[in-house]
Amino acid sequence: MSPRHDGSGRGGGQLPLALRCPPDQRFEAFVPASEAVLPPLRASAASAGADWCYLSGAAGTGKTHLALATCAAAEAHGRRAAYLPLASAAGRLDEALQSLHDYDLIALDGLDAVAGGRGDELALFDFHNRAHDAGKAVLYAARVLPAELPLTLPDLHSRLSQCVRIVLAPLDDGGRREVLRVRAQRRGLMLDEAAIDWLLKRVDRDLASLTALLDRLDRASLAAQRRLTVPFLRQVLEGERGGTGDGRRES
Repeated sequence: MSPRHDGSGRGGGQLPLALRCPPDQRFEAFVPASEAVLPPLRASAASAGADWCYLSGAAGTGKTHLALATCAAAEAHGRRAAYLPLASAAGRLDEALQSLHDYDLIALDGLDAVAGGRGDELALFDFHNRAHDAGKAVLYAARVLPAELPLTLPDLHSRLSQCVRIVLAPLDDGGRREVLRVRAQRRGLMLDEAAIDWLLKRVDRDLASLTALLDRLDRASLAAQRRLTVPFLRQVLEGERGGTGDGRRES
């Protein structure tokens, strides 16, 4: 899911997530490379007394998925949650963060986008301290660990390093197969092993691309009233490419 503005003009685009988060962005739809990933996030969603979490991992490893899932789980526990993609607030982060004081859990995604901007770093440092003193829960996400962020404030490095660090690894082929299977089932789609094999050889393999692909296949399947067989998948994908195919010879 691409981060969206809530239309209120507040906070640079944070989301009231109970209404905006699609079903794919849930803990149940996440396929972790490690079983240690979900427990601290579930705890953070459920209780204000839980440790704060810091998610790190390369693009496509599921950081945004888990940030949104944690917000959705917090809402399910009756807590108010907000998600802020920091790239949308870079250069004016203080204004965005000031609007989040009423929320119980705040997910700040994309620390990389504000690292190095002294004004934004000061705003984030002040927010961190205020949220801690007020008993809020905060989840951070970035591509790298705190020590690797190009921050200008040593004290901000120190604060971020106190969070529970969760490092997300890219999924192997077995994990990607499971993502396709789980997310297809949640849509009521049936993907057999031959179809999954065919797709994994021909499409981008990051989580966002796989999810977007399933959305397109779902619509095409409904429109054509066809099952997701290999011939139908080939027809859909080649149609998207203007009938040029994917440049590979079928085996």
